Amino acid sequence: MARRGGKPKDYAEYAGRFSEDIRQLLNQLRQAIREAAPQAQETISYSMPAFRLDGGILVWFAAHANHIGFYPGASGIAAFKKELAPYKHAKGSVQFPVNEPLPIDLVKRIVQFRVKER
Repeated sequence: MARRGGKPKDYAEYAGRFSEDIRQLLNQLRQAIREAAPQAQETISYSMPAFRLDGGILVWFAAHANHIGFYPGASGIAAFKKELAPYKHAKGSVQFPVNEPLPIDLVKRIVQFRVKER
């Protein structure tokens, strides 16, 4: 996985910094978020892809060396704590290993939960 400096201006620039296999995972996650929250606007926040809804960030996601980080906030993690148990997670984030399929259905349900919160 290669990163090139500076804040990306959009998703394409962000994703273009990574290898094809990582880009595929990022694209899968992005598509799941879009399907779960079609009214959300895509943006870059904290140098990561994010989706904004009603003036606030709904979720962020990012590629790391060994995982894809998904950041739905503390409420999104707490509401799905049992289902997220197989993954390393913290108060507002979860790590999906890059060598395993993404739990797309779970991601969609978390995003839909966050939409209802907004």
